[in-house]
Amino acid sequence: MKRLQIGKLINNRSFKSLQYLPLFFLCLVAVHGATAQSLDSIRQTDITFTSEGVLLAGTLYSPTDPQAAIVLVHGSGQEKRMNRFAERVAAHGITVLTYDKRGVGASEGTYAGPEVGTNNVDSMNLSLLAKDASAAASKLHEVALDLPVGLVGSSQAGWIIPMAAKLTPSVDFMVVFSGPTITSLEQIRFQFHTNGDPNYWENHSEAEAREHIKNDPDRFQFTPTDPKHSLSKLAIPGLWLYGAKDIQIPAQLCIEQLTTLKSQGKPFDYRLYSNLGHNTGNASDPTPVEDAMLWIKQNVLEYKKSR
Repeated sequence: MKRLQIGKLINNRSFKSLQYLPLFFLCLVAVHGATAQSLDSIRQTDITFTSEGVLLAGTLYSPTDPQAAIVLVHGSGQEKRMNRFAERVAAHGITVLTYDKRGVGASEGTYAGPEVGTNNVDSMNLSLLAKDASAAASKLHEVALDLPVGLVGSSQAGWIIPMAAKLTPSVDFMVVFSGPTITSLEQIRFQFHTNGDPNYWENHSEAEAREHIKNDPDRFQFTPTDPKHSLSKLAIPGLWLYGAKDIQIPAQLCIEQLTTLKSQGKPFDYRLYSNLGHNTGNASDPTPVEDAMLWIKQNVLEYKKSR
């Protein structure tokens, strides 16, 4: 099998590696009307928890008088805990648990990805990563008292978060930056078709993109993951944030699928930013992250009160 990572497709004969799924959120600004806490006032605590017999290690960021709590869910790659993003979120009154991905940093277990010659988008691996996120959410629920607990992530986390939320009754909300609602195989078809062209949407139509997503032959063989299977069973609020120029995730198609779920009574929202691509969590434009913070504070807390 060719080595595959949602993050990079590796095919030395025909395709260059394509950068995909940025994992670090580099921009977080104050929500309107909120006063950011100083980093000195935020307590950091090393924390461990067990998932599927493996000890995972992370850091808990505890601000003064937190309003909510989140677990940061990784995208692709050999990613350690996302400390910079965690600090910025905590500065706005949200408790954060961030941890090293299994097999990376201080976490035990085996990492799957092209760096080690394995497939990180195989359904078994994504399911395992969802169980890790679920275990992290359960641990956060133990230490966050009565705070609403959410899952927040980017890109590949769009497949992982719905599965983890379905596994975890204590999860109250989810936020996904540039995450797929299409299957893993459909995403790969789209990624090969766009071939990393930053001007793709200037020269191709939505109809053309969908034709390739639907009908292009699969270059890799594995059981696909479809996040809609989990999303259809969830009743918690969710927010997806997309860039219209994304060449890794077909934003319009994903929004259409979310709209269908919303018409069925699911409490799902989305935002679309015409000037952004696959970078809604780390764009120079801080609006997506600002919108996500505001959504959490305005909508999720109200949801928690009504339960």
